[in-house]
Amino acid sequence: MPRPAPADAEPPLLIACALGIERWALRGGKADGPRPPVVTLRTGMGPQAAERALGSALREGAATARSPVVASGFCAGLAPGMRPGDVVVAEATRDHRPEARDVVCGDNGPLLEALDRRGLTVHTGLLRGSDHIVHGAERAALHAAGAVAVDMESAATLRAAQRAGPRPVAAVRVVVDAPEHELVRIGTVRGGISAFRVLRSVLPVLFEWHRSLLLPRR
Repeated sequence: MPRPAPADAEPPLLIACALGIERWALRGGKADGPRPPVVTLRTGMGPQAAERALGSALREGAATARSPVVASGFCAGLAPGMRPGDVVVAEATRDHRPEARDVVCGDNGPLLEALDRRGLTVHTGLLRGSDHIVHGAERAALHAAGAVAVDMESAATLRAAQRAGPRPVAAVRVVVDAPEHELVRIGTVRGGISAFRVLRSVLPVLFEWHRSLLLPRR
C-alpha cells in the first residue's frame, strides 16, 4: 500500500488504463527530461472496474488522493477516415447511461501542442463510454450522435475522478481500430503494433500536460 503523501507535496500524475499491454506501453515511454512523479493504474476492463479502481486510488489519505487524472489507452475510432495510430483528445466524455451528463475536460492546449510537435494525427471531440465492445450499426449511431471515438473506461474514470474531488482531468486515447480498419479484419495486427508505438510516444505528452498544471496562472 502506498504511503500517504505529505500535505504540502505536489501529487503525482495518475494515469489510468484498462489493459496490461496499455500499462506496459505507458510505463515504457521515455520522458523528455527528468521523469516526473507518476502512478500508472491498471483498472481492468469495463466501466465498473474503472470506477472501483479510481475510488480506491483517490480515497482520502492515499498518495494519489489529489492527483490530476488522465484516462489513456486504446479506443475505437468512429469517424470515417480514422486510422490505427491516430490520437483522440477528449473535449468531454459521456458514459453509456441514458441519463449521463458530460464530464468536460479542461484546457487541452498543452496536449494538442505537444502532440502536434510529434507529428501525430489528432482528433478532438466527444469520447463516448460503453459497457461492451461496439461494432457496425451501433458504432455508426454513436458517431451520428456526435462522438468521435468510444471506449469502455474513460468516461467512468473521469466521472469517478471528479466525484472524489475537484481536479484536472483529461482523456487521451490511441485509435486501435476504426470503421475502415476493424480489428476483426486481416492485417489488423499491423494496426495494433502502430497503435502500441503511438501510445508509448504519448507518455511524454502527458508529462507536459502535468507540468503545465504546475505553472503559475497569470
